[in-house]
Amino acid sequence: MSFAVSPPIDDSELDALHAAAFGGSPVGAPWRARLERHSLFWVTAHHGDILVGFVNVVGDGGAHAILLDTCVAPSLQGRGIGAQLVAHAAHEARDRGCQWLHADYEPQLTDFYEARCGLRSTAAGLLRLKR
Repeated sequence: MSFAVSPPIDDSELDALHAAAFGGSPVGAPWRARLERHSLFWVTAHHGDILVGFVNVVGDGGAHAILLDTCVAPSLQGRGIGAQLVAHAAHEARDRGCQWLHADYEPQLTDFYEARCGLRSTAAGLLRLKR
């Protein structure tokens, strides 16, 4: 398994991984352009030449970085790849001067983010903007 920070992204490859991990179907998302425009960085996991894991990190331009779209190929989930992605992201964010790493996650992911990745739960608010 190899991990890389902000390598070139193939839109269709990441779209397929994201769809498989989140139970959707690929929609042809323009990942590369979005990542280059809005992200601090991203971390990938490859098994040979195959993309098997991804996490996007965005920031506020200051002390805060936020994990988004953490995903691992379903056939490889539960093997620590996601936790390694988050660890690489935390290290890179720290090196870039961030002091806090945030993640918004659903209840079924509490064990992953808290027990495996070391995050702690905090109160947060959410407002749905799309109707």
